[in-house]
Amino acid sequence: MATGHESEAEGLSERDQRVLDFEGSWWLYPEPKDRAVSEYLGMSATRYYQVLRRLADEPAALAYAPLTVRRMRRIRRNRRAQIAAATVSDGDRAT
Repeated sequence: MATGHESEAEGLSERDQRVLDFEGSWWLYPEPKDRAVSEYLGMSATRYYQVLRRLADEPAALAYAPLTVRRMRRIRRNRRAQIAAATVSDGDRAT
């Protein structure tokens, strides 16, 4: 069955597409996310997050699932900002 993303999916493996599709709707699964990853994707949670981090920087992933990839990028950007703020805050205490 066609997903409607055929032209955008060029450069993405079927696994990459499944990971992006899952990330875009994981909250619909009844299990905890790590268990759903294992059950529905057949990979460990560690591997899943490694694949997600790689996909966040791929133009083909952005074309295939723009909302999901933009959300992943925003979350990563916010976490980096929090880490930077905490690092600066810790550095101020050391002086």
